[in-house]
Amino acid sequence: MSFVTVRNVFQTYDRRPILERVNVEVEEGQFISVVGASGCGKSTFLRLLLAQELPTKGSVHIAGAPPATEPGLDRGVVFQRYSVFPHMTVRENVIAGESLRKPWGRFFGAERKAAQVRADETLARCGLDHVADTYPATLSGGMQQRLAIGQALAARPRVLLLDEPFGALDPGTRLSMHAFLTDLQAEIGMTVFMVTHDLHEAFKLGDRVLVFDKPRWDPDEPNAYGATITYDFDARDGGIPFQDLEENTHVLRTQ
Repeated sequence: MSFVTVRNVFQTYDRRPILERVNVEVEEGQFISVVGASGCGKSTFLRLLLAQELPTKGSVHIAGAPPATEPGLDRGVVFQRYSVFPHMTVRENVIAGESLRKPWGRFFGAERKAAQVRADETLARCGLDHVADTYPATLSGGMQQRLAIGQALAARPRVLLLDEPFGALDPGTRLSMHAFLTDLQAEIGMTVFMVTHDLHEAFKLGDRVLVFDKPRWDPDEPNAYGATITYDFDARDGGIPFQDLEENTHVLRTQ
């Protein structure tokens, strides 16, 4: 049964179509990579999944629930730049992620001590327990991004949305983050959507790779049509050869 269902979604900004006729079904626990040329709606697609934006037409359902009208704790998000609180320690950042579920947004007394224990468990999983009392500014880029993912996970989301999460990292750190995210996703079993411009990264991490492109193109009016999912590749067991992908889509030539 589908866990995430996107039905006939259109999105338009000021009468300019961004997405049109987007349909996809995703099983719980799948890792979905999203690729495509710049400007063809990949980040818009994530914002619709997050319910940060509402579609002009169509609907997005998670776990069979009615379409959300605003972001909820069942969805976590991590951006390319480190979305952590600079004035809080590493441990406090993780506690802050979990405290979003509290009516007042804070823990007190015994609850706070229990939250600190859980935060330290999360940091150990992220490989950051040794820097729990430091501030984000003292961490490397890869460590800050691990903290951002740990903070998002502390809220126990059922869906994790990643928008170019490793784009600003050096190659070595990027590879270590790949291993970290793969292990974490397998351990927790959450559903992941990741936007990336790196096709090798998309096929390496994803169970499926969704390609966004504009099937209709008017050279005189390049903004006349929106993008949609033009290919849905099974990336398991090696997926599709890259030369075949190059022959079937202009994604590689337009990035």
